[in-house]
Amino acid sequence: MEIKVLGPGCAKCQQTEKVVNEAVSELGMQAAIDKITDVLKIGEYGVFGTPAVVVDGEVKSVGKVPTKEEVKGWIS
Repeated sequence: MEIKVLGPGCAKCQQTEKVVNEAVSELGMQAAIDKITDVLKIGEYGVFGTPAVVVDGEVKSVGKVPTKEEVKGWIS
């Protein structure tokens, strides 16, 4: 499983990365979690608001910090 957290590094982006890491850890899953900060690469996903979360190439969340339960639902 590949998860990407898209964002320039703002507080909400950092919180999103933390939530994603915690959700993966709590479920005991194996996932490659990447942080994408390059604005051009973020745009390639058709995302114009951050933070955003992409799971296996599918955009799951844009412009908000998802809850841990939301993330668990996407990855389980």
